[in-house]
Amino acid sequence: MNDREEFLNWVYTSLAQAERAMFDGDAGPRREIWSREEPVTVLGAWRTASNRQELVEVFDVLASSFSNCTAYALELISWDVRGDLAYTLGYERVTTTMDGRPREFSLRATQIYRRELDGWRVVHRHADATSTGP
Repeated sequence: MNDREEFLNWVYTSLAQAERAMFDGDAGPRREIWSREEPVTVLGAWRTASNRQELVEVFDVLASSFSNCTAYALELISWDVRGDLAYTLGYERVTTTMDGRPREFSLRATQIYRRELDGWRVVHRHADATSTGP
């Protein structure tokens, strides 16, 4: 398996599972796939963070608002791997309960990844909610 195939496999398994867990109320898997090395940043649809401590707090607050995720799908528009850096750009489609109310939404999400000693890690996320999209 080459670098691109290995990365894409990680995205559709570990990353997708962590995101689904987040929308089901469990921030633990998402924290695990993020780098523990600075810099890490989130420019999120609902919250932002500019270091690891803030990132953990943001993930915990967000997870506490979600439960009962019945669907999560990642539709990649573009992605690439260059050495120890990679990126993805795409739509996340989610069906979950948010603050006690059933919700369906799409997020446009761009993420940057760094290959570290123990594998790929997310280092940046920029996401925004969209009512449009493909």
